[in-house]
Amino acid sequence: MSTAILDYGSGNLRSAQKAFERMAAETGAGGPIALTADPDVARKADRLVLPGVGAFADCAAGVQAAGLREVLEERVIAGGAPFLGICVGMQLMARIGREHGDCPGFGWIGGEVVRLTPSDPALKIPHMGWNALAPSGHPLFEGIAAGDHAYFVHSFHFVPDDPAHVLATAEYGGPVVAAVGRDNLAGTQFHPEKSQATGLRLIANFLRWKP
Repeated sequence: MSTAILDYGSGNLRSAQKAFERMAAETGAGGPIALTADPDVARKADRLVLPGVGAFADCAAGVQAAGLREVLEERVIAGGAPFLGICVGMQLMARIGREHGDCPGFGWIGGEVVRLTPSDPALKIPHMGWNALAPSGHPLFEGIAAGDHAYFVHSFHFVPDDPAHVLATAEYGGPVVAAVGRDNLAGTQFHPEKSQATGLRLIANFLRWKP
């Protein structure tokens, strides 16, 4: 077993790599962790992680330019490899992103990425900080209780067409989609690598997950 964290120039991914390496060592699951921009390395991995920092369109273009979009379709959609998207990496699973104009996503989960609109005008955008989670019973959230906190940095969130694809929510002047998924696909709007015990638990669950 092996896990590839895909590097397509979206940001410094060292903290994610360290968190995944730590939980792979502690759980004995997930195998070697590779932070890679090489499509051939990604193609051979048993699990794939797609982080994302920045604008939706820029991240979509970066994945395409790195030659990783085809690999993702091959391994995740055709091959059924477990997939975890983080922040914009999660948003890219949507049909469309509405940030700075409309941009097509992967179309893996029906829905759109829209701007946060908190009911309280005093709440700032981007939303930055710790918020309590309301998780579903999905295996990704095993051992994570309602009220456990995770760290968010974002101005947009993914609203799926099918409410059954929402795996967790948070509150920020109204409900915010904190995680989505279906079948072998999962994604978090929050950053598990920056979410201390809650995030490490989720990473461990992903490394053990057998959808």
